[in-house]
Amino acid sequence: MNETRISIVLPARNEADNLRELLPSLRDLYPQAEIVVVDDGSTDHTDEVASANGADRVISHPYAMGNGAAIKSGARAARGDVIVFMDGDGQHQPKDVARLLARIEDGYDMVVGARDAGSQASFGRLAANTLYNHLASWVTGHAIHDLTSGFRAVRAARFRRFLYLLPNGFSYPTTITMAFFRAGYAVDYLPIEALKRGGKSHVRPLRDGLRFLLIIFKIGTLYSPLKVFAPTGAVFFAFGLLRYLYTYLHNGTFTNMSVLLFVTGALVFLLGLISEQIANLMYAQTRDEAP
Repeated sequence: MNETRISIVLPARNEADNLRELLPSLRDLYPQAEIVVVDDGSTDHTDEVASANGADRVISHPYAMGNGAAIKSGARAARGDVIVFMDGDGQHQPKDVARLLARIEDGYDMVVGARDAGSQASFGRLAANTLYNHLASWVTGHAIHDLTSGFRAVRAARFRRFLYLLPNGFSYPTTITMAFFRAGYAVDYLPIEALKRGGKSHVRPLRDGLRFLLIIFKIGTLYSPLKVFAPTGAVFFAFGLLRYLYTYLHNGTFTNMSVLLFVTGALVFLLGLISEQIANLMYAQTRDEAP
């Protein structure tokens, strides 16, 4: 693949020490690639270190806006047809960039570096990511091996179509992965070994974990509404049926509560059908656009 059309975007917040090692390695391995560092309100001279160690462009946020905001700034600024996103904390190995790019050349629209179990920061993080992967796989109907990995290569034009959906926090990988699958774009996973990050993580497991779960269901209702509405409607209908059987067998009556539960189940299901049609119209338009 022609490296003159590759941009490598690194969101970084207080990662000066890690960038001193990471940037020279990237420059040596990919001399023709554009390297963009987004300094997300750092207080440790991350911007100066990036400029002095091989970054072609350094974008500085006036304050910490979040990892997702940094990703969006980098995506807008990148000039390449293919963008590689990788963390600035030293977890991702520069040698793996070529492996991602090779799969893009094979025809994929996004290739994600999927961390193995040994690369997870803790057992709790591994368990949470496993849960996220299963939930997202159910919503999208595709096997998702690493929903939260920040190491991925994407076709720039297609990635930018979803910038308006991306949150400013740490859950951008969740949103963009599910959006690509629902849009019918080709996504591949490549096993990688992630190194132990240098410095302190900015992720707060409880707060950000709850946000990840919320975003999965928000994206589910936006892109696969029936996966959410149909089971919910079925639950209401089942409760209505159980209520009717109980009251009929004991009192020979058909109560207002049974009617309410039946009607609620039907309305939820019909709302899901309408939402599904809206989603299909939106993605039909996306697929018709030129790459």
